[in-house]
Amino acid sequence: MKDHFALMAQYNAWANARLYRMAAQLTDEQYRRDVSAYFKNLHGTLNHLLVADRIWLWRMTGTGVAPTKLDAILYEDLAELTAARRVEDERLVSFVDSQTDAQFEGTLEYRMTNGSQQQQKLREVLAHLFNHQTHHRGQAHGILTALGVKEPDSLDVLWMMREQRAR
Repeated sequence: MKDHFALMAQYNAWANARLYRMAAQLTDEQYRRDVSAYFKNLHGTLNHLLVADRIWLWRMTGTGVAPTKLDAILYEDLAELTAARRVEDERLVSFVDSQTDAQFEGTLEYRMTNGSQQQQKLREVLAHLFNHQTHHRGQAHGILTALGVKEPDSLDVLWMMREQRAR
């Protein structure tokens, strides 16, 4: 179990880094252009991903900052958002690395943003967190295509594995 989640945390950081590199190549107008995505634009989508990870990491660790709105804009500046993303990805990798197989089976009690009390196994929460990231990174990838980026870089986990083997 731990190996799987360690791979997912590593992949999450890798995919986010690739996505942010592509975002940095856009003009500010493109980056903020409303393309009718769920969070309007790439800026809103990338902020949402950081918001959600901060909420989940706070629930799992009791540390950090837990935004209260899922559409919060935490950073207006892409460079600041990129730096914060790297820090959160490192926190997630470290958290997963610190867990034992038995801890993944433990129950996490937490409160949703709507106030409802929930409990889930840690492994279920992590599965959701990584799936949520992949879902919205897919939307971000689609936004890049809508903005005219020809063949955005692949975000497939197999690409990461191939890159690692090639090193």
